[in-house]
Amino acid sequence: MIRIVLVLCCFLSVQKDEPVLPWNASYKLAWTDFKAKPNDKVSAVAITASGITFGYSITKKDNGQVTRFKSEVHAHFYPEQSWYKKERANNHILGHEQLHFHITELYARKFRQRVSHLKVSNNIRKELKTIHNSINKELAQMQDNYDDETNYSIHVESQLQWKTYITGELQKLSKFKSVD
Repeated sequence: MIRIVLVLCCFLSVQKDEPVLPWNASYKLAWTDFKAKPNDKVSAVAITASGITFGYSITKKDNGQVTRFKSEVHAHFYPEQSWYKKERANNHILGHEQLHFHITELYARKFRQRVSHLKVSNNIRKELKTIHNSINKELAQMQDNYDDETNYSIHVESQLQWKTYITGELQKLSKFKSVD
């Protein structure tokens, strides 16, 4: 007999049935996608909540030997956790927020690429979890670096450099893009 184990891990703690927007190359975020109430206690003009969801299934024989595995990795935007201050928002800032979502997709692609190199073994669960943890750390670091180097979109030239860089990185990993 074959057993199948399914695990779902989320980068962000998401309420059941919370709406999400999957990353799509042909869809650009609009301010109407940002549904949360703005936080007036911070100076930020907008916050993009995005993350990677990850699930996998493992097929085993009765003796416990893993025979195959399958995984799914998705980049999502969370409208109910994302917000903006209408009176200070503009298209430049929306572009900054869109690039945060593109960075999430970039790391979803890196995740899929790393998974594609894995071989079926009894250690597959541990290997998948290790990749998941390192991708999340790398993603968080990249998001922080992006905000630091652009000063949250204020440095226009740096913002343009980041856009060029992320666009190029997404193109390099186009083989691993999210399915539209």
